Amino acid sequence: MFYLFSFIFISCGISKSVHHLPDVKSYSLEIPKVNRINDTTFSYNHNFLTKNKQQIWELYIKGNPLQLGYNNGALTQNLMQQQEKIFFSKVEGFVPSKFKQRLLRGFLKWYNRKMYLNVREDYQAELYGLSQYSSDRYDFIAPKYLRNLYLHGAHDIGHALQDLAMVGCSSLAVWNENTEDGDLLIGRNFDFYVGDDFAKNKLVEFVEPETGIPYMSVSWPGMIGVVSGMNKEGITVTINAGKSKIPMTAKTPISLVTREILQYAKNIDEAVAIVKKREVFVSESILVGSAQDKNAVLIEVSPKNFGVYRVQNTSKVICTNHFQSDAYKDDVRNQKHIEESHSEYRYEKLQELLQENEKLNPEKMASILRDRSGLKGKKIGYGNEKALNQLLAHHAVIFSPQKRRVWVSANPYQLGEFVCYDLNEIFSEQGLQRNGFSTSKLNIAKDPFMNSREFKDYEEYRQINIKISDAIHHHEALTDDFLTYYLSLNPDFWKGYYTVGKYYFSRKEFSKAKFQFEKALTKEITTVPDQKNVEKYLKRTYKKINN
Repeated sequence: MFYLFSFIFISCGISKSVHHLPDVKSYSLEIPKVNRINDTTFSYNHNFLTKNKQQIWELYIKGNPLQLGYNNGALTQNLMQQQEKIFFSKVEGFVPSKFKQRLLRGFLKWYNRKMYLNVREDYQAELYGLSQYSSDRYDFIAPKYLRNLYLHGAHDIGHALQDLAMVGCSSLAVWNENTEDGDLLIGRNFDFYVGDDFAKNKLVEFVEPETGIPYMSVSWPGMIGVVSGMNKEGITVTINAGKSKIPMTAKTPISLVTREILQYAKNIDEAVAIVKKREVFVSESILVGSAQDKNAVLIEVSPKNFGVYRVQNTSKVICTNHFQSDAYKDDVRNQKHIEESHSEYRYEKLQELLQENEKLNPEKMASILRDRSGLKGKKIGYGNEKALNQLLAHHAVIFSPQKRRVWVSANPYQLGEFVCYDLNEIFSEQGLQRNGFSTSKLNIAKDPFMNSREFKDYEEYRQINIKISDAIHHHEALTDDFLTYYLSLNPDFWKGYYTVGKYYFSRKEFSKAKFQFEKALTKEITTVPDQKNVEKYLKRTYKKINN
């Protein structure tokens, strides 16, 4: 549903939106002439794009806001257009009805009317430069600049209009007695999923703006906002979605707020001050780590509330998808989210792993981020959102702020090699002369699970799951043997039995459906609403059998 709302928002809303363009006349500009060195390496005037052996794209850009956008777009044009194609081809299938689009057109035209008023002018200039390299193919949806602006709010839009936490991210920060060297160490999983193809072109950006602080960010081509990043001063930001009340109008995309933190904050107080002056339209926990403070806090924002969670008498911060500050202690939505979602379960799992793993270092942090089990080591099935590693992450990242080092996971998910980058080296004259960006001797090895039979089975399970869902929708017949094989690929996951139960229910084979729903209820079901859905189907099945 996230795709549906995001796409309708973009395709119906901004095509009728104000035709706003930023004023960029005050910026000097040199149109980039890209030098193609080979298929995976490109350069322009000390700006670079290359692909490392772990298949992660690495981008270095510098300049004023408009020049940053042009340099980014010129170097990543093919990747950015691929990403745009993947996104729109994915979501178009969720909006088959032109009639439904027309029903929402009026509302969404009104809803997005003020977003550009809540985005800094320099970021608008950067987006304008970037948008000059967008595909002409989607101009029928909206002009390039507005399309790029609103795509930066895709996370917020899906979250706001569907009132959901579309990502189940987990993050933690530890220091003092909890780390091997006493330094601050931060880890996070970014469980944002828009399909396998969307995650293939993972991009690590190193940005040296004309004003402000150089920083790095992990995201995808075409993105100037930040979902995971660190600046040269040792400030880190990661975002975790919370439960949100639907606002009446779009405001500042959260990724542009965190971008501002990295570009302009040197400590926690400065980060808090930046967030306080921005109006957002979703609820979000921003985990901010600081080398200067040797501390980490949660800045918890929502359209109508603001809080800062600072730990007392401990040297660790755990963050999943619910709020912890006093500002939200009586928030009904937040309390319901804690009770009904998988956020509290992952929070408890992180606590459990921190007790088991004393004195963390980057390798131990990677092991925590890759953990696939439930509480007390329980097998809960691969892909269960109660696990820290849900096997759908766009990326995982580990920060060592005081050393200015960051580790970024290669595909698939967070299972691939964690590639180490040293910002002190990269943002130096010597760094610009090096072939590549990573400090490979500090890389963390890939997870052996990648080569296991279980992982291959899980990937096959995912593909067959799509086939079964299509069979239910199109009333196609499948054999019992085929369905039994499907269940054997991921036997501990409740959702497989639920899916097969729904298939049998659609075929009016109610005794078989009953067995599968009952089996699903013996497994670790992800959320209270999921549990109720299984029970609802089982109750309907009982009635069909007894009639």
